[in-house]
Amino acid sequence: MAIEVGSVVEGVVTGITNFGAFVELPEGKTGLIHISEVADVYVNDVHDFLKERDSVKVKVLTVDDRGKIGLSIKALQDKPAAPAQSAAAAPVRPPRPPRDMRRTAATRQIGSPSFEDKLSRFLKDSDERLTDLRRKTDSKRGGRGSRRG
Repeated sequence: MAIEVGSVVEGVVTGITNFGAFVELPEGKTGLIHISEVADVYVNDVHDFLKERDSVKVKVLTVDDRGKIGLSIKALQDKPAAPAQSAAAAPVRPPRPPRDMRRTAATRQIGSPSFEDKLSRFLKDSDERLTDLRRKTDSKRGGRGSRRG
C-alpha cells in the first residue's frame, strides 16, 4: 500500500524528540508526528503520550518532494462535543458599526471637546508644569534671583 496524503496507516514509534516522534511506516519509510499533532490537548512533553516501540495508528498529512512524511494522531481522534456547547453558551455581542460610523458617533456626542479645545488645555497644563519645574530647579541650583555672598 502506497503512502498517500489522507491515508491511515499503522507504524511503530522509533524515536522521540522535544518536537515530536518519529514513526516507522510500512515499506521501511519514516514519518514525523509533530508535537502539535500528538493530541487535542496541550502537549508539553511527547513522552507523556508516546513511548518508543509503541504501535500507533496515524493519518498521513503531508508527503513532500524530498520524502518527508508528516503524520497526525490528533486527526484520527473524535472531536469532543464540549467545545461546541461552550461556544453556543457564550454571550452574543451585537455587531459593531463600521469604523467610519464609530468616528462620527464619537464626534457627535454633546459636550465632547473639540480637538482645538483639547490642544489648548494640553498647552496650558504643559506650560504650568514647566513653570513649576523651572521654579523648583532654579532655586536649588542657585540660578535667577538667588544671591551668593
